[in-house]
Amino acid sequence: MTDVVVICGHPRPGSRTLQLARAVGERLAGPGKRCTVALVDIAELGPALLVPGDDRTGHALADVQEATLLIVATPTCQGSYSGALKAFLDQLPANALAGVVAVPVVTATFQSQADATEAFLARLLRELGADVVDFGLTAIETEMADLPGVADQYAAAFSA
Repeated sequence: MTDVVVICGHPRPGSRTLQLARAVGERLAGPGKRCTVALVDIAELGPALLVPGDDRTGHALADVQEATLLIVATPTCQGSYSGALKAFLDQLPANALAGVVAVPVVTATFQSQADATEAFLARLLRELGADVVDFGLTAIETEMADLPGVADQYAAAFSA
């Protein structure tokens, strides 16, 4: 069983959204704890994401369903979460995330965009049965220069 799973729905591999989500996952897993952290970078799945029975996608979906804590990150795209993230999550069965604590992580240019996307993402995760935290992490362009600092600040607030 994987304790913490980080999903990034950014269409570009290695994005700042991915870096932020990974940092949040590592901090919430905690130093010295015996938690494993798995990473699902949807950009790396590429077009195979849409191929029924793709092994890599299947393994990623299994990791997500086995998580205790799920960090779900996306950039704001056209006023919502990314289509690649939606295509991935749509492959989960009903209530697949029951009992999983989910943390939305959203990057955007402006705070109003981030807030709207975070609300849409939280709704989607609840629809899949997840227990979504009361406040996700939103990071706007002006905050993205210090990703470790943003992750530290969120983890401190999360633990409080």
